[in-house]
Amino acid sequence: MSAVHQTIGTLVLLGFLGSLILNGLGLTGRSFVWSQYVSFGAAGLLLVQVLLGFALLGDGKDNAAAHYVLAIAALLSLGLEHGYARSHPTPERRLQWGAIANGLTLLLVIITYVVGQSNA
Repeated sequence: MSAVHQTIGTLVLLGFLGSLILNGLGLTGRSFVWSQYVSFGAAGLLLVQVLLGFALLGDGKDNAAAHYVLAIAALLSLGLEHGYARSHPTPERRLQWGAIANGLTLLLVIITYVVGQSNA
């Protein structure tokens, strides 16, 4: 199950990278109807990743405490994107805050991934 957790982790990373790119392109005036699906897909993969992590913990696997703290922080920044950023009335502000939150989530996911891989 560790291999599945690592594979999903890579997909989570790629999903948030794609979402950040799409938000950045949205700031330049390009509009992608399906960018919201990419964002929700990445969020769904992160949820699956966290659930797999809990399953691994229940199976007796262990990792550094920083891995768990960073994973929870990534969930909080994801809430910033899907909660706070989407509440703005103008598309420009939604894209700005979405890109900021995506960047933060991507950074946290990358650090979590590196910590997890170094302690696997």
